[in-house]
Amino acid sequence: MKRVLITGILVAGLAAAPSLFASSAGTITGNAEKGKEKASQICQACHAIDGNGLPAQPIWPKIAGQHPNYIYKQLNNFKNNDRYNVQMSPMAAPLTDDDMRNVAAYYSALPQSGGEADPELVELGEKIFRAGNPKTGVPACSGCHGPAGMGTNLSKFPRLAGQYPEYIDQTLKLFRKMERANDPNGMMRGVAARMTDDEIAAVAQYISGLHQ
Repeated sequence: MKRVLITGILVAGLAAAPSLFASSAGTITGNAEKGKEKASQICQACHAIDGNGLPAQPIWPKIAGQHPNYIYKQLNNFKNNDRYNVQMSPMAAPLTDDDMRNVAAYYSALPQSGGEADPELVELGEKIFRAGNPKTGVPACSGCHGPAGMGTNLSKFPRLAGQYPEYIDQTLKLFRKMERANDPNGMMRGVAARMTDDEIAAVAQYISGLHQ
């Protein structure tokens, strides 16, 4: 399939992983070096040690450059079965709080590889991402995830830009089927419930093409 890169809004690049993730009010902190050690034991088989996943298995997400608060929340949700996945839940179950903080610190500081988008779906995907679908009540994705798809750390809205489209597509359909329910106040379930398969496919492609 022919693909094309989409130019996103430029934002500051992520630095290489420091020994201790920089602290700010409300930000999860941890030891990135210990996080790398833990990641090499339990995370790299699916997400790779660089956090950019395996292109051959694009339903496993990239977590490099993801916000530390979001990574920490998801690991807690998997550990407590607030979000269940046959691979992730058993992996998260034995993790300590320090383990989760350290892994979040490590992966969040790594550079994400970026992605590509199917040019045939970009127009519809951009429309949904930036303006939603007022006729069916689908809100704009950019309202929470930002115009460049970078999300926000403190609000725990994840970075979407550069993510595998297959993962985005799968996740939206899990929300739509109510099979994933760890979204605050059902926000994502409400959005996905109003989206068609074509809209989901298009916005997933558009999101993948956003990059720093």
